[in-house]
Amino acid sequence: MTSTQPFLREPDAVLGLLNSRRDAAGVLRRCVLCLLPACVIVFAGFQRRWMSDDGHIYVRTVRQILAGNGPVFNAGERAESSTGTLWQWLLVLAGLPGIDIARAAMYGGLLLTAAGFALASLGALRLYADKAVLPLGCLVLLALPPVWDFATSGLETGLATCWIAGAWLLLVTRARSLATCVIIGLGPLVRPDLALVTAVFLVAQWLTVQPSRRAAFGGLGAALALPVAYEIFRVGYYGQLMPLPGVTKEASESLWRRGFGYLADFGEPYLLWVPALFLLAALLPSAASAASAASAAPADRRDAPPLIPVLAPVVAGLLCWGYVIKVGGDFMHGRMFLPGLLLMLLPVFLVPLTRAWTIAAVGIGIWAVACASWLRIPYEGQIGPGGVADERGVYVRQNAAPHPLHHDFAGYPSNVDYARLVREADREGTPALFLARTPAGTNSPTVTGVYNTLGFSGTVVPLSGVALDPIGLAYPLAAHSERIEGSRVGHDKRLPDTWIFADRGHGPLPEGLDPAGVAAARRALDCGALAELRAATRDPLTPKRFLRNVAGAWERTTFRFPNDPVLAERQLCGAQ
Repeated sequence: MTSTQPFLREPDAVLGLLNSRRDAAGVLRRCVLCLLPACVIVFAGFQRRWMSDDGHIYVRTVRQILAGNGPVFNAGERAESSTGTLWQWLLVLAGLPGIDIARAAMYGGLLLTAAGFALASLGALRLYADKAVLPLGCLVLLALPPVWDFATSGLETGLATCWIAGAWLLLVTRARSLATCVIIGLGPLVRPDLALVTAVFLVAQWLTVQPSRRAAFGGLGAALALPVAYEIFRVGYYGQLMPLPGVTKEASESLWRRGFGYLADFGEPYLLWVPALFLLAALLPSAASAASAASAAPADRRDAPPLIPVLAPVVAGLLCWGYVIKVGGDFMHGRMFLPGLLLMLLPVFLVPLTRAWTIAAVGIGIWAVACASWLRIPYEGQIGPGGVADERGVYVRQNAAPHPLHHDFAGYPSNVDYARLVREADREGTPALFLARTPAGTNSPTVTGVYNTLGFSGTVVPLSGVALDPIGLAYPLAAHSERIEGSRVGHDKRLPDTWIFADRGHGPLPEGLDPAGVAAARRALDCGALAELRAATRDPLTPKRFLRNVAGAWERTTFRFPNDPVLAERQLCGAQ
C-alpha cells in the first residue's frame, strides 16, 4: 500500500496545481475588469482636466474656513454657497497641510471618479458571482465627453460617482452593519438631490436584509444621524433649509418644458438612443431567462442575479432624471444627468458572457468608438442657443489655456479688466464698490466686488473683502429676489444694482442709478421679511439668534420679494 500512495497523490497534486492556476488567472482577469474602466477614465479625465468657475466657489469657502471665518463665502454674512457639503469639508481636510485647494479639487475629483468606476466594476462582478463577464454599461459612460469633462472640474461630481458606486456595492454584498447605513445615508451631504438615492437604497437594503424591527430603526437612525445633524446646523447657522444655490435656482419649481429641452441637449448629439436600443434588445431575453429561473428549482435560481440590487439603482436613476427634468435642467451640458445615468447603468456595468449580451456589447462598442471620436455638441466652446453651455470649452477659450486651473481669463478682456480694478483698489487701500463693472469710490471698510462670474470674483476679491453676485449663489438678498421669466437656465435671477447699492453702497450714487429707487430699496430692507433675512445672515450668532433662525427657516427659505424697489417697499412696509 505504501508504494502506491505517491502514485495516487500525484494526479491530485496536478489537478490542484491546475485549479490554483485557473483560480489565479480568474482573479487576475477580474482585477483587470475592475481596474480597466478606472484607468480609462483617469486617462480621459486627465486629458481634459480643468477647473470650473463653480469649483472656485468651493475654493473661496474653503479658504474662509481655513482663515477662521467659518463656512461662508464672505466674512460677516452667513451664506451657504457650497451645494456639496461633504465635498467642501473634504477640501478643507486637503487644505490643512497647505495643499493648493484648486489643484486638490481638480485631481481629487479625478481620483474619486476612478474609484467610483472601480467600485462599480467590483459590484457588477459580485452581482454575477463566478460568471465570465464583459464590459457594457461602462462603455456608454467612457464614450461620453461630459463624463470626461466632469471627472475633474472641481465640483462634487467625482465624489457623487464614488459614493453611488460604493453604496451600490454594499447593496450587492448584502452588508448589514450600521456603518453601511451611515454610508448610504450620506447622499444628502454629497448633493441634496441625492437624498432620492439614499431613500431608494435604504428601502432596498431593508428588503434585502429583512432586519428585525429594532435593527431596522437602529439602521435608519444611523443613516439619518449625520444628515439630520447637519440640517439642524444649517437652519440655525444659515437660516435656510437648503444651500443658497437651491434657493437661487428655485429647486422646488416645476419647469418641465425646459427640463425636456435639457434632456434633448444631452441625448441627441450623442445618439444615446442607439445604446438604449441595444440594451433593451439584450434585456428582453435576459428578463425571460430570469423569469424562468424564478419558477425553476432552487438550484437554478442561484444562477440568477438578485433582483433588488438590480432594480434599486435603476429606480433611483429614473427618479434623479425625473427631478432634473422637473426643475428645468441646468446650464452645464450633461452634468446633472450623469449621476442618474451611472445609476441606471450599474446593473449592466459589466454583464454575463451570453450571446445576447455579447451582441449588445459589440453594438455598443461600435457606437462608443463613434461617440468618443466624432459625436459632439454643435456649440463646442460656447453657450448654446438654449442657454446650456459647453462649460469646459467656454473656460478653455476664455482663459486661452487647454487646462485652466487658476483662471486668469487671458482670452476674456472684461474679466481681466474687473480683476485689475479690484487689485488696484485693494493695493491702494481705496475701498471701492463695483456696479456693472464701474468703480465708484466709497467709505466702505473693504473692497466690494459685484460680478456675475462668482468663482472668479471670489478669487480676485480678498477674503477681507466682499464678492457679491447678482444671481444669488452666495448673496442671500439676490437669491430671494424674483425669478426673471425667459432668462437663461441657472441664471434667471438678476438683482438690480439699485438693491445692491442700497444694501452695500455708501457715498454718491453711481451714474445711472435712480435715487428714488435706492431710497425705496433702503426702506424696504428695514421692513418685515427682508429685515429678518439680513438679521438671520448678518447678526452675531448668539444662541437666541440660532433658535430664531431654526424657527423661521421655512418662511425665510420660501420668501421672495419683487425686483422693483417701490413695489417691494409697498408690500413689505405697508402703511409704514
